[in-house]
Amino acid sequence: MSMIHHLKIAKLLVYNYTPKDQAMASPNKPVALIIGASRGIGRQIAIDLAKNNYTVIIAAKSTSTTTTNPEQFPPDPNSPASTITTVAQEINLLTPNTAYPIPVDVRFPAQIDDLVAQTLRITGGRLDVVVYNSGAIWWSSVRNTPVKRFRLMQQVNPEGLYATVQAVLPVFERIGNRGRIVVVSPPVYSRFFRGKTGYAIGKVGMSVLTRGLAMDFVREGKTEMAITSIWPAAAVQSAATEMNPAGNDESRSKADLRKPTIFSDAILGILKAPPHIVNGMLALDEDFLRDHCGVTDFSKYSVVPGTNPRRMMPKKLPVLEVEEQDDEGMRMDSAKSRSTASKL
Repeated sequence: MSMIHHLKIAKLLVYNYTPKDQAMASPNKPVALIIGASRGIGRQIAIDLAKNNYTVIIAAKSTSTTTTNPEQFPPDPNSPASTITTVAQEINLLTPNTAYPIPVDVRFPAQIDDLVAQTLRITGGRLDVVVYNSGAIWWSSVRNTPVKRFRLMQQVNPEGLYATVQAVLPVFERIGNRGRIVVVSPPVYSRFFRGKTGYAIGKVGMSVLTRGLAMDFVREGKTEMAITSIWPAAAVQSAATEMNPAGNDESRSKADLRKPTIFSDAILGILKAPPHIVNGMLALDEDFLRDHCGVTDFSKYSVVPGTNPRRMMPKKLPVLEVEEQDDEGMRMDSAKSRSTASKL
């Protein structure tokens, strides 16, 4: 059968596809919930996890009908035409009953709780991996970052992640204290704060959550649970880079971009690594692939063949640990104190 014939069949299937036609997820496959998977990097993460035998729950705000522009499928992955509906269609055409789209607005914790509940209904109670890729972005000075923009970034970035963690931790605990969380947030270093302070407050806060929750896992002896942050070492082609190209020369801008497959490959490497190796790690995609997966040639990830995209992250990052790292002083637990007081 020719490739053209395959594409015609695919378009026909997409035109007639509706999520309600799907069967329940296979109980024998690991389940990954990807929040922020409608386009760009999140879409690629979902596709590549599905290729690696995961059932993927695709969550974001944007949805679409299944009968829109069937001749233009799949849509530009970095455009508003790419939605959780189209991403699920792309995946299910290759491996049926693998991807399940569920809309969510991460500004509202109740919607995140409902997302997790729907996921468990689809998967028969299974959830192995959560990837938090949702993000709101506004890069400008403090003076030019209105409070409204600032609040939106905090709602979507650290608050959305925190609500997600609160929703999934009880699930991981019920299934034997096993599970992985992957967060799209940066290493902590001062240059990141410049020119985008309002954005950095939230994104660095997400990395603080990664480090702090990792410490909780260690304290509590949860050796099969891990949380890891990951960030691109060089710019990755995405909806954000399409909206804000570097300069006016489009060809030069693309020469500094990598394909999103470098990011999904790094996440796959993180998920294959032992939990204690990656728990609390603030990783860069390129560095993780080089140091932990043995990758030495990154040329296949360049958007423009033959180019070497400029690294935007420092080669050496500051160490966050201090000499007195294990000294907690007068350790406090407000939850226990509140519980004790309520019994008096």
